[in-house]
Amino acid sequence: MTLCHLTRPGEVPYLQALAWQKQRLEQGIRDPYLPDGLLLLTHPPVYTLGQGGNWGYLKFDPAKTGWEVHRVERGGEVTYHGPGQWVAYPILNLRRHRCDLHWYLRQLEKVVIEMLRGFGIPGERLPGLTGVWVAGQKVAAIGIRVRRWWTYHGLAVNVCPDLQAFEQIVPCGIGDRPVGSLKNFIPGITMGEVGDALLASFAQQFGWCYQEVSLPVWLQIDPHPETLPDLG
Repeated sequence: MTLCHLTRPGEVPYLQALAWQKQRLEQGIRDPYLPDGLLLLTHPPVYTLGQGGNWGYLKFDPAKTGWEVHRVERGGEVTYHGPGQWVAYPILNLRRHRCDLHWYLRQLEKVVIEMLRGFGIPGERLPGLTGVWVAGQKVAAIGIRVRRWWTYHGLAVNVCPDLQAFEQIVPCGIGDRPVGSLKNFIPGITMGEVGDALLASFAQQFGWCYQEVSLPVWLQIDPHPETLPDLG
């Protein structure tokens, strides 16, 4: 098994979470023994565009609305993050797993598909597209960046967000496929239930053993081989 440092800081502004990812990423690049890390959190309402994202997929003028919009380094087009949506940011060393970005993307999809299976929901992939769909509705979006085989950015799962927020954009640049949420398929499902199931699925797919740590530890830890626990 592989050690993963987990932290769950609650609701975090997007740029703050991005800064934390980059701090952990830089530590990993400097220290090959740094364990994999996972941030699981929610964001206040925000729109983000991938590095090659098309501003034309925004149906509003950010200067006039005042809505928060950021262009970031991940792949993909425009998406929305907000309350009622879990966002997971794995900061992991692909050299411990497989140095293959296609494999990594499919693994992230599988995390969501297996999590949904536990709720009796059939999640699926669509040919040529990244993400996970249920009954033709996109319930999980994925956008990643990799530097020296360390990953950042990640995936978002819609549990019970305000879906009207997605009407202000062309989500992920896909105009003919609606966005959905898990509450459409399981009324009464909670964020807590989905968060726990998502963590279990991550552990299964990446062979992780979690050590839940505080955010300061997650950001500042400087492990050495002799201090890592024997995971068998």
